[in-house]
Amino acid sequence: MMYRTLKSAAGPLALGGLALAAMSFPALAQDSAEAAPEFASASETAFIFNTLLFLMGGFLVMWMAAGFAMLEAGMVRTKNVSMQLLKNVALYSIAGIMYWVVGYSLMYVDVSSYIGTFAPYSWPAAGTANEGDYSVASDWFFQMVFVATAASIVSGTLAERIKLWPFLIFVVVLTGFIYPIAGSWKWGAGWLDAMGFQDFAGSTLVHSVGGWAALAGALLLGARNGKFASDGKVTPIPGSNMALATLGTFILWLGWFGFNGASQLTMGTNADASDISRIFANTNLAAAAGVVAALILTQILYKKVDITFVLNGALAGLVSITAEPLTPSPFMAIVIGAIGGVIVVLTVPLLDKLKIDDVVGAIPVHLIAGIWGTLAVPLTNSGASFGVQIVGIVAYGVFTFVVSFVVWMILKATMGLRVSPEDEMSGLDVAEVGVEAYPEFMPMHGR
Repeated sequence: MMYRTLKSAAGPLALGGLALAAMSFPALAQDSAEAAPEFASASETAFIFNTLLFLMGGFLVMWMAAGFAMLEAGMVRTKNVSMQLLKNVALYSIAGIMYWVVGYSLMYVDVSSYIGTFAPYSWPAAGTANEGDYSVASDWFFQMVFVATAASIVSGTLAERIKLWPFLIFVVVLTGFIYPIAGSWKWGAGWLDAMGFQDFAGSTLVHSVGGWAALAGALLLGARNGKFASDGKVTPIPGSNMALATLGTFILWLGWFGFNGASQLTMGTNADASDISRIFANTNLAAAAGVVAALILTQILYKKVDITFVLNGALAGLVSITAEPLTPSPFMAIVIGAIGGVIVVLTVPLLDKLKIDDVVGAIPVHLIAGIWGTLAVPLTNSGASFGVQIVGIVAYGVFTFVVSFVVWMILKATMGLRVSPEDEMSGLDVAEVGVEAYPEFMPMHGR
């Protein structure tokens, strides 16, 4: 197209100009060759793309903190919204600091089968080139946002009746010690990794760990007042804003592409980029299947579709595929996600029968669906075995639940976990935060 344009515009002046340009071409070419930048080597190009993958995946997973905040704000009552927002911004910040202070080193530095190193983590100074396949600071950032996700799971389960400071102290222990030590067993090349345990992006390492910690807290904390009657009757406590809950779900769904996709850990080759694309596709299929399964099953069981089940169906599908998002076929990704959606619909009533109060449904979504996703890995990954997967599930469950239960017990004995009945009635926005999320709609506390 350019050749045709030049030819049609050619006249004596134009031809003269072309001749002059041709005469000067050798000099221009020489200058250009002298000024040409040196191209990066293949290893440097891979380093750049791998680092970029960690950074992009990291900020997508960081955005999930907003998703958890919106989901929880929608699922609690109006009198507790500010409290949930405060907890989420605080836990993300605490997780970031604790993972630098000790968490990352415990998880990845000189791991001796069961535990790493008690020390702050450091990276090269400004202007210093990194060795290896990626920037170590980018890896730290990517791993840090995962630990914040585990803490967010606990926040939603214990909403509307836990005190602020005992919760935040537990977050310090969870993000600085419990999660990193457990994570070192697989991702830090510890004993479970040596056995062949498989968990690609954290169905167990992140989601079930958060779920076990939440379950331990829920058992010690007890249910919200009015949730369970003495005769066993369950009183539903609806959330304040399904629009916020839906927004939070979509944000989490989006963030999950970073969660699973960047867990490929490399993006320097054609094969890596293709695998990341497959992970994205399978992640989306599983979430969609979880939605559809929950939608259909709630219609069958309750004759109406419950949007809270549908939203959690999407999240359960995402959690289920997280243990192995690469190897499933599209059909198997749909099956795995759909079973996650079914788990939510069936498990929420079971928790009610057991009188375990989980405000946002985090235990079915993250703990139970996380177990399912981890068990499903051998269905599509020939390198995994059901026996080893079960060993890993049990090991993470026993360690996280027992240690979390002890920490919660200590906090209960020393500080107390639960707000007073009066504060619970008036709402934690007033009792714990001092700023109401919807003051114009609450002329009387306790609604």
